[in-house]
Amino acid sequence: MGAIHMNNDLKILLARIKILFKLQYQTRYWLTVVDDHFDHTYNFFFHSQRKHQRERSIPVHAVDTYDLEYLEPLIQSLRKVYQFSITFVGFEDEYWPSNHRIIQRKRLWDE
Repeated sequence: MGAIHMNNDLKILLARIKILFKLQYQTRYWLTVVDDHFDHTYNFFFHSQRKHQRERSIPVHAVDTYDLEYLEPLIQSLRKVYQFSITFVGFEDEYWPSNHRIIQRKRLWDE
């Protein structure tokens, strides 16, 4: 059941990112994954910023399977299709299950 659910989440993410991703000159693109501790979801946001313009942040999808062993292959699959930078928020002191690497190095407000 988990693999089927991941495929659905992946399909939704890929379809929505495809709609939003317009390869434009002098534009940065990246994703943010937010660990929502209160709702027990992982929220994905698509960001774009053209040179000398404001950043746009668009909610893309909320993943209801609140488990790092589920999230990790989902992120890996996304990275295979889109080579965007991915920023993680709310993952302080958490590690990826497969390699025990820290997910988020520092809090956003410490930058």
